[in-house]
Amino acid sequence: MLLGEHEHSLDDKNRLTLPAKLRAAFEDGVVVTRGLDGCLFAYPRAEWEELAGRIKSLDPLSPEARVMQRHFFAGAAQGELDKQGRMVLPTALIEHAGLTREITVAGVHDHLEIWDRAKWRQQLHEVEGSAEDVAERLAN
Repeated sequence: MLLGEHEHSLDDKNRLTLPAKLRAAFEDGVVVTRGLDGCLFAYPRAEWEELAGRIKSLDPLSPEARVMQRHFFAGAAQGELDKQGRMVLPTALIEHAGLTREITVAGVHDHLEIWDRAKWRQQLHEVEGSAEDVAERLAN
């Protein structure tokens, strides 16, 4: 399970070092793609295959399904962690998420969200207190 908030930096070669305690989940590779809400998603290969199956099964004649398929598949990049636990983030994905040098990596159960640190802090501030409201709506 991928959990926690971790502050890291992109190096000059667009490499992000994953926290040591998260690396084991990515032994079989990593898929990075456009996320939602202004971040990137990084999936262990097996978790990516599950998500890809769900997206692929959407009706290709539906405009909404095509949007989702393009969003996740067209921007996706497969890779491996190097011996230091680093992964390369493609320039197009860095630009999409507006990443700067300072990054926050958030574990979200089955995947990681990769945020520009300032955007992450803003996101947390904006949703502060709303989690309770959402929980109550989902419970009803």
